[in-house]
Amino acid sequence: MLSFWEKNSLISYHHIIIGAGITGLSTACELKERFPDQSVLVLERGILPSGASTKNAGFACIGSLSEKVADAKLMGKENLIQLVINRYEGLQLLRKRLGDEAIGFESYGGYELIFHEQEKDFLNQLEEVNTWFRPYFTKDIFSKQTHKISHFGFDANRVETLVCNEVEGQVDTGRMMASLWSYAQQLDVKIICGAEVTQIDERNDAVHVLLNNMEFLAQKIYLCTNAFTQSLFPNIELKPGRGMVLATAPIPNLKIKGIFFFDDGYYYFKNFEQRIIFGGGRNLDMQGEETTNFGLNPKIQAQLHQYLKEVILPNTHYTIEHEWSGIMAFGSDKTVCLKKISDRQFMGVRLNGMGVALGSKLAADLVNLSLTSTI
Repeated sequence: MLSFWEKNSLISYHHIIIGAGITGLSTACELKERFPDQSVLVLERGILPSGASTKNAGFACIGSLSEKVADAKLMGKENLIQLVINRYEGLQLLRKRLGDEAIGFESYGGYELIFHEQEKDFLNQLEEVNTWFRPYFTKDIFSKQTHKISHFGFDANRVETLVCNEVEGQVDTGRMMASLWSYAQQLDVKIICGAEVTQIDERNDAVHVLLNNMEFLAQKIYLCTNAFTQSLFPNIELKPGRGMVLATAPIPNLKIKGIFFFDDGYYYFKNFEQRIIFGGGRNLDMQGEETTNFGLNPKIQAQLHQYLKEVILPNTHYTIEHEWSGIMAFGSDKTVCLKKISDRQFMGVRLNGMGVALGSKLAADLVNLSLTSTI
């Protein structure tokens, strides 16, 4: 039962965002930056963001050479180029909004490990791929840097060469999300956690959002629920994808600095201060990892441990301190889902594991889309 005060002041908003991850909070900030006098509420089903925003490995996600070649075949060269530009522009929006120190941004570059036994046809396209992005970045992104194999301490019997991506970077995921949360609150965004939305009912006067036997009302709502969107819109085209991540204890004199990929980007690791953050392996059990349940897959866990010991940190003493999982959302290609459901309802989901890079750009596009509707 609501009090007069609750009904009068705490239930109705100009805008309600569902989901307090990177996209949801960025959408809230975008709205308040443009319309400071309008009220904004963010509803989050978990105590902390429920998907991957606080659980990712902290990659800026411009990507590797082999990924670019594969994606060009999947979605076409022009769509790929635009996707990479969107990732880069999204990262710049995030950096500008919060500042590099607040998100722990470092531009150490990225490296793809090429193993002796793997197919290497994509290496023949290195120069061509550079020409695709040269007009935008005004320089070649990719280059071979085989001499750094020994510098980083990798097993040269396994790793044949390294391909560097000069525009790649990394963030401190915890600091980034804490800063985004704090910035949103400074803008007077209201955030309620433990608030799982069960129904959305659009009527003539407003959108009614039902949760916990309570209704909130908004003139417009924004679905930023990524992998969990099907609980509200079952027919949306996406598949959840669980990703495993681990973190070592600090390693004295760690040589590795930057972010690294191998096996078509399905495995990825980086330094965080003197630790290694390592994740991936979803391709070992794609069907099993199409889940919204958090947990650890023993098969993938064992493979991560093996690669860490044999390839990344050979002849190095280390201990694993933390292991966890996050839930991402994927589509048949790597395009995001930016959709107008009605004049009052808008959706920005399916970031294909690239939320750090794409979340701020998707938020800006989502707000722009909402402005095309008059109510």
